Amino acid sequence: MKVEEIFNRFWIDYSTQNESVKKIHDLFVASGENVVHDHIALRTFNDPRVSIERIARIFTDNGYEARGEYDFKIKRLFGRHFEHTTDPNAPKVFISELLLEQFSDSLQKTVMEKLDSLPGEVYDDPGVVYKGSLWGQIPFATYNALREESEYAAWTMVYGYRANHFAIHVNALRNFQRLQDVNAFVKKNGYKMNASSGNEIYGAPEELLEQSATIAQTRPITFSDGVFEIPSCFYEFTLRYRDHDGNFYQGFKAANADKIFESTNYYRQEDAM
Repeated sequence: MKVEEIFNRFWIDYSTQNESVKKIHDLFVASGENVVHDHIALRTFNDPRVSIERIARIFTDNGYEARGEYDFKIKRLFGRHFEHTTDPNAPKVFISELLLEQFSDSLQKTVMEKLDSLPGEVYDDPGVVYKGSLWGQIPFATYNALREESEYAAWTMVYGYRANHFAIHVNALRNFQRLQDVNAFVKKNGYKMNASSGNEIYGAPEELLEQSATIAQTRPITFSDGVFEIPSCFYEFTLRYRDHDGNFYQGFKAANADKIFESTNYYRQEDAM
């Protein structure tokens, strides 16, 4: 399978389900840019059936290999990123997993009951990463109970396997050399940036990586007891800097990603406004 086919399939689902990201993409194209994506991100649980290694198969079977590892102690997550072995221009892949054993018995039971509800062959298919939520509708109260402990768990249980976000590779833009200019352009066109820590930009040139992201668009989702609006996906912007050897930094920073995760944390951000 061609790399382009893999990412196009993720992009079609991501951009059609999230109107705002398609509009932001088109704004950059209309301004004369050829949009290149730095990476995509996926979320999962650390159960062996859906672990990072299992979810990564569609990539590792098609030329990718694991590179950096990342610990998110506060959010109780583990992450790993993957790069293509022969195509340096192929988007990177960042996959994270919730460390279930570090959460309450209630959260673990909710997730495990859903995982156990499907036969093993469902998870054996490498194409499971395209299939969204595999487990059917849940009550809205269950979603809220999950997000009280972990917004990540609640989001993953509802949306399942799809791109949580794409990230525009700012270095490939011609008319935007600074992340501040990208953010200003996005905001001027009516979209909100994630400023959950008081800053819109995470990282710094001396750390070789700067990132920013929009606030996730909310959309109506059908739960088992009604339709409710919840956060969906967001768009990220990534600017990379050269190291002492003159090579662009290719990894990620856990401190940055920790804040990027909060782009889907709509409720707490609304409470803080």
